[in-house]
Amino acid sequence: MVEFLTRYPKTLSFLDGKKDKVMVDTKGVEQLTIVVKKSVEELLKIFSNEGFTHVKFEHKQETQIGSGLSLKLKKPWEMHVRLLEMKKGLVAIQAEVEVSRDYLQHLFCQRTPVFYEVEELLKKHQIEYKIWNERIRKYVSTVLDNYKVKLVTPSFPVLAWKPMVYVISTIGVLYLFKYIMTV
Repeated sequence: MVEFLTRYPKTLSFLDGKKDKVMVDTKGVEQLTIVVKKSVEELLKIFSNEGFTHVKFEHKQETQIGSGLSLKLKKPWEMHVRLLEMKKGLVAIQAEVEVSRDYLQHLFCQRTPVFYEVEELLKKHQIEYKIWNERIRKYVSTVLDNYKVKLVTPSFPVLAWKPMVYVISTIGVLYLFKYIMTV
């Protein structure tokens, strides 16, 4: 299993010249939003071409457009991307890295917002974007420095839940069959 290492904006400069730090508390790092002038359809096509797939089960956010997207990274990590409604003509993108939904630990493991991974993808496809800070309610002009983020692999080995369901179901059917044969 592999740790996930990344960077995340720490000190931000805004268009009005003010500076502020991205908040970190017990829940984690404050989520920054990437805003683009693209249609949802275009974005979905780009993400799909990059290997992202639609998420079946997730906690949808209030302004979320459709289902989220996920991309498998090095085991056991995956990136989860959400497209959110902004004002007319703008789409917001938020992303986080977490233990993959393929594993039981997804339910209670650490997750963190990511920024540069989505930025890199947008640059690759020559899509202009802005960075929005919801807490301050302003666009960011410059990222001055970064946090170093390290997600540690779960201490307990990750357990794939799909094979577990199959094994438990098989055992259940065998016990049911045994019970029916003895009645």
